[in-house]
Amino acid sequence: MANKSKNPKDQKQQEDFSLKETNPNINAGRATTLDLVEQMQFLFVRVVKAKNLSSKSNSCCCNPFVEARIGALVGRTRSLDKTENLEWNQVFAFAKDKIQAPMLEILVKDKKCVEDNNKVFIGKLVFVVNDVPMRASPDSPLAPEWYKLEDHNGSKLNQGELMVSVWMGTQADEAFPHAWHSDSASGYEHSTNTCSNVYHSPRFWYLRVNVIQAQNLKLKTTNGGSSLEFYIQAFLGNLALRSRAVRISQNPVWNEDLMFVVAEPFDESLILSIEVGNQHKHESMGRCVIPLKNVERRIDDALVESVWYNLEDPNSPEARLHVRASLDGGYHVLDEVTHYSSDFRPSSKSLSQPNIGVLELGILNAVGLSPMKKENRADAYCVAKYGPKWVRTRTIVDSLCPKWNEQYTWEVFDPCTVITIVVFDNGQLLQEGKPAEDKRIGKVRIRLSTLETDRIYTHSYPLINLTNQGVKKMGEIQLAVRFSCSSLLNVLQTYTQPLLPRMHYISPLSIFQLDSLRNQAAAITTLRFRRKEPPLAKEVVEYMLDVRENVWSMRRGRAQFRRIADLLSVVVFICKWINHVHSWKSSVTTIASYIIFLGVIFCPQMILVTNEELEEEFDTFPTKFTGDNLKKKYDRLRGISGRVLAVMSDLATQGERVQSLLTWRDPRATSLFVFFCFVAAIVTYSVPFRFLVSGLVAYWLRPPRLRGVAGIPAVPQNFLRRMSAKSDGML
Repeated sequence: MANKSKNPKDQKQQEDFSLKETNPNINAGRATTLDLVEQMQFLFVRVVKAKNLSSKSNSCCCNPFVEARIGALVGRTRSLDKTENLEWNQVFAFAKDKIQAPMLEILVKDKKCVEDNNKVFIGKLVFVVNDVPMRASPDSPLAPEWYKLEDHNGSKLNQGELMVSVWMGTQADEAFPHAWHSDSASGYEHSTNTCSNVYHSPRFWYLRVNVIQAQNLKLKTTNGGSSLEFYIQAFLGNLALRSRAVRISQNPVWNEDLMFVVAEPFDESLILSIEVGNQHKHESMGRCVIPLKNVERRIDDALVESVWYNLEDPNSPEARLHVRASLDGGYHVLDEVTHYSSDFRPSSKSLSQPNIGVLELGILNAVGLSPMKKENRADAYCVAKYGPKWVRTRTIVDSLCPKWNEQYTWEVFDPCTVITIVVFDNGQLLQEGKPAEDKRIGKVRIRLSTLETDRIYTHSYPLINLTNQGVKKMGEIQLAVRFSCSSLLNVLQTYTQPLLPRMHYISPLSIFQLDSLRNQAAAITTLRFRRKEPPLAKEVVEYMLDVRENVWSMRRGRAQFRRIADLLSVVVFICKWINHVHSWKSSVTTIASYIIFLGVIFCPQMILVTNEELEEEFDTFPTKFTGDNLKKKYDRLRGISGRVLAVMSDLATQGERVQSLLTWRDPRATSLFVFFCFVAAIVTYSVPFRFLVSGLVAYWLRPPRLRGVAGIPAVPQNFLRRMSAKSDGML
């Protein structure tokens, strides 16, 4: 064990990045709607509609709007045209702790007459703040009333009425999420970019397209001669995939799978086009269109019926394409990195199991945020994701210590999942110039398996971000978390089940396929959320889903190496013993090692056979390649390095899972392990050794028909894969 640093600066840095337990003023455990957040009171003003308005400039009001004003806090509705129905139906929320005036004024004005202040005013209403009634959930909403407008002196006007309702409430009020908030206002008018909202990502399916062969293609004489080849180009939305190229013939055969990610509802169509050409030029030989709603759905690996499709090519009326397409609902479409995933349910609803519990998250506040804009300010909001449900808090404008105090709930189907919370700076509120990107401030991940059942955890989490100057602490966020379940037995049972649905083991996808499909899922989620109101920006979705997780990073590679080195520090003496193999202290070990070495050297898979690899092998140093060739090789190297990084991460993760099992990081899992060890000790003590060994060997050699479904991991593997690791804290 290395000696601890005595440097005060290092100790302070370690303290700043540590997790701190807090004691917020929350109603924890009480029978209230929001018991994980601090209760905040708001003065709500609902402006519904008006009638019989008139302005001094005209017999009829031109462009009326309403201002709710209390001291320096002002909220403003949109202006309406005189031909429109005078209905706004907007809600304003003024934080009570910021109210410094005794009176609430609701002013009706005319936007078209702003050049003359005497003509702007139409009428007003005045309410005494202390007389406003208090509404507590689950009381019914306060019914709006018609009020006659008054002039500047408080006298009733002959005409002009406004329907409003005014009440005191808390975050539990149903009007809270959609209200204009005084602490979220970037201007007078209501801005949807500052509102809180709940999003649901679409239900994804894998579309498997097995292109078998084509028949009766009419060969065209095209420049290129024998260098021409046939390949399939598949289009779905904005995505295009290409099959391998085959030689020119009238009946080319591919027998290749092309995989897409599609989202419900299946309104799109798949387009398959047969292309002929080379790397410089190509042309279409015909195409067919397959509506997704006509594609067969399956939940297992049963073979679906193949179909012949006629090609839309007037030059080849008899040409057709043989295709086997299916929507595979037995998989879970991975839109997140597996060890950060918040959901493992299969796509098909018929395979889903009942939930095992409920996760509640209270987003309280943040302190010490770093300024994210030139004006030395931050407009912070939070995004939390668990399963298909995403939540976004309201934006607190111009505050380095924002208070959200919003609570959200999710259904839990697997305890070995992770909830992700990220704080962003809202870049859509710039007063000058075009809106900028939403900058990330920091990310927090919480693994549910580390939470005890029905216990409320209140901690202050450091917000750590990677900047051009290195890793930097951007502030702290205070959260309250509670995981509750109705049956502990159901939770413990999940530890013996495979992490992913059965189809992932029966018909596994390659790592390259999973990476490509994960990027497709992220792209679809980005497009869907951009159509929401308020939209979630592309950079927000990509950072939440860790889109660039599998790209090589020298920093992450060094971190993975240190994780491995920490795990191997316990067995350093074994490594030293291996280093002395060359000294022939053990002749058998040395000879065996040499034989294995020769086997690796003469392994055929190690021989470089492709032209690209040969070019790389005989390239000079520094390289002679330039331009696009160099870029292509660099990108290829990054892809390979990303695989190396993934292997390093998996190796470190496996060791840390065993370590977490022994250190009670997951109390439920360790309790199961201790109970198993206790039972195993009793069985070993009571059963003679020869009978025990005979039983184990008989079980190991049991007939294949008694071994269950091939490919499904054993219970010990499932159990170990559900343990937590330090990968949860990787940036």
